Amino acid sequence: MKPEQNDLLQAQKLISFIEKSPTSFHAIETIEKELAGFTALSEREAWHLQPGGKYFVTRNRSSVIAFTLPEGPFRAFQLIASHSDSPTFKIKENAEVIVRDKYVQLDTERYGGMIMSTWFDRPLSIAGRVIVRDGTGVRTKLVNLNRDMAIIPNVAIHMNREVNNGYKFNPAVDTFPLWGGKDAKGTFKAEIARAAGAEEQDVLGADLFLYNRTAGTVWGVHKEYISAPRLDDLECAFASLEAFKMAKPGNHVNVCCVFDNEEVGSTTKQGADSTFLSDTLRRIVLSLGGTEESYYAALAGSFMLSADNAHAMHPNHPEYSDGENKTFMNEGIVVKFNANQKYTTDALSEAVFHAVCEKAGVPVQHYANRSDLPGGGTLGNISGSHVSINTLDIGLAQLAMHSCYETAGVKDIDYMIRGMRAFYETEIETGKDGQYTLG
Repeated sequence: MKPEQNDLLQAQKLISFIEKSPTSFHAIETIEKELAGFTALSEREAWHLQPGGKYFVTRNRSSVIAFTLPEGPFRAFQLIASHSDSPTFKIKENAEVIVRDKYVQLDTERYGGMIMSTWFDRPLSIAGRVIVRDGTGVRTKLVNLNRDMAIIPNVAIHMNREVNNGYKFNPAVDTFPLWGGKDAKGTFKAEIARAAGAEEQDVLGADLFLYNRTAGTVWGVHKEYISAPRLDDLECAFASLEAFKMAKPGNHVNVCCVFDNEEVGSTTKQGADSTFLSDTLRRIVLSLGGTEESYYAALAGSFMLSADNAHAMHPNHPEYSDGENKTFMNEGIVVKFNANQKYTTDALSEAVFHAVCEKAGVPVQHYANRSDLPGGGTLGNISGSHVSINTLDIGLAQLAMHSCYETAGVKDIDYMIRGMRAFYETEIETGKDGQYTLG
């Protein structure tokens, strides 16, 4: 099926969302701006929530949890969780590397499991956060150099004739970006300070990353594909945010979570393997006059979608996909399965989500790894170790996952938004253990 006008509109909105979000810090800032009319909460202050209210809270400025409260009492949460980070290169503290007094490179290390070869010969820039002196304290400022600033150059094939024969890249040698010539010495910190609107001596710390400057695009004979940096997982973050904003309130609490550091295991104070989610849900219950008992009862009746993209069958290598449980771009939301619980989907959560999507007219497909090829994990089972909630792992089919430029289906963006909105608007009532009523 060819994309319709609304599909193309959503694709352009996604491209704009990604362009504004070169790092996890910028992604959360972008999401905050989209939450017009929501009240910002602080973890450092008491919460005074009101029925019918709309709120959000951030942690580390790189993770956010937003929620809407019903007008009356509630007995459950319905959550969607995605992540804000993507594989990239982090710039080390002492960034400049001088080569033969002729070149200035940047000293980097890998963040997450990227396909390193895709980062070569592309226009790159630098973005992140800096911590600047502010009187007797410090404050955070986001920076984005926002122009072509560096390139990681390939070695010519005449000098590296093995590059097409399985060459192994060394991240301590091959992947340092070129920043400038000999006159560029001492300019890196000055450029960062200028971007922060601060004096160089007042920049006391920084978390800075390379990002791919290649613009997102819609392509194909029928404009059926979208390619962009960071589709994994900003595509799901974008879709969940759109669905969350559009969803009509019900008798449960709708929650939209975007966590940082999924690509490196989530074991940070702002990751899915932290107390951020459990702290937030507990404070919601207690602020509205509930008790610890009602908090645990609410969790037992809650449901979460863990949203992180999935592998489409590769046209050049269909043999890498499972024979029956393979997925394709533009054919709907992917439900992900793994016997060892790398994905949390089970028969019960699958059935509930199928019923929701069937009612909404949203197609669903199923993914499992080929049995002799282990796949990656995601945040559903990690967050579940802190907050015991019925969870389903979903995503959208894409190619070149963890490349610095990935590809997905244009129609799937709207499928995901519609499916997530239907989930938010469905009353999922828990009866006896293993029984649900969908209203």
